[in-house]
Amino acid sequence: MQDNLLKLDGRIVVVSGAAGGGIGTTVTRMVAGAGATVIAVSRSQANLQRHIAPLASQGLAVTPVAADAQTEEGVAAVMECVRSARGTLYGLVNVAGGAAPSTWGRSTRLSRADWHALFAQNLDSMFFMSGAVAAELRAQGRPGSLVSISSISGVNSAPFHVGYGAAKAAMLSVVRTMALELALDGIRVNAVAPGPTATPASGTYVGEDAQRDRRAIPMGRRGRPEEIAGAVLFLLSDLSSYITGQCLIVDGGINLRWSHLAEDNTPAFLKDESFRAAMKR
Repeated sequence: MQDNLLKLDGRIVVVSGAAGGGIGTTVTRMVAGAGATVIAVSRSQANLQRHIAPLASQGLAVTPVAADAQTEEGVAAVMECVRSARGTLYGLVNVAGGAAPSTWGRSTRLSRADWHALFAQNLDSMFFMSGAVAAELRAQGRPGSLVSISSISGVNSAPFHVGYGAAKAAMLSVVRTMALELALDGIRVNAVAPGPTATPASGTYVGEDAQRDRRAIPMGRRGRPEEIAGAVLFLLSDLSSYITGQCLIVDGGINLRWSHLAEDNTPAFLKDESFRAAMKR
């Protein structure tokens, strides 16, 4: 058995949605740091120049590719780059996705256009990128690992952003189905579902409020991109060689907290504070 099961030396990993400066960029940096050649995909050439070029200048094996993973042409461009890269195709991380603030609101007000756009942005790119990488792995007779970024909004309810939540939930269904279809090929398919994470994208609609975070999140703070990327690296690596079809929730404990729990995670309805204090000792 190799000494460091986190190492990805000689392997090619595609990161779709690599240049936003948050989770995707951090995944790119950490996966390249583990020895992989990373094909860093983004629709924005400017973002690639801003966030990915510095990684390459640091000596990491990162190849930026300006392509739209929502289109057949974009997927084909990525796969062409994969075939010319040095190393052996092994992995894919689907990070591309999101929800514009304008798509938030009651389910009764979400337009058909926004519904379709949310599914295209969050599900279509993941599905067709996964299919292309899996098909190439099968054609080469090689094992691999595909990891997609879902959300806790896809694991539970998603009030006031139903389209985003539905797309992220559908992603988990795709993960489970593809995991079964590809299991005998040695290709593992998994997902990571982050909770609130401090990224440039989240900054468009989430302000800094440490007191709010302590109230809302059992661990008392929002996640860091490195903490999401660490879970991705684990699922890519040989440390997770017997894991497939799973969703790893990385949310600081949010999914565990019932609505009747107080800030300290004790039942909010307790009237005897001495009893509450005794419970916590």
